[in-house]
Amino acid sequence: MTQPANTENTRLAILGIIIESRDSADRVNTLLHEYGQYIVGRMGMPYPARGVNIISVIIDAPETAISNLSGKLGQLQGVSAKVTYSKR
Repeated sequence: MTQPANTENTRLAILGIIIESRDSADRVNTLLHEYGQYIVGRMGMPYPARGVNIISVIIDAPETAISNLSGKLGQLQGVSAKVTYSKR
């Protein structure tokens, strides 16, 4: 994982993603790959009892990049995405 060059201009955040439509899973992974330079770590868990997949992504990026990624994910059919930012 490559660290951002200047962390003074980045924010640390957790991006929570719930995938309810399996048809969108490939597009979710493609978007995460596109923003991979900012991803510190990720954990994905299937939850078969509810028929969903849940992904938690830790991201250190400019706020605009985090917002853009979250927005693109949220526009996908059957995908919900929410961001929580650190205070520092």
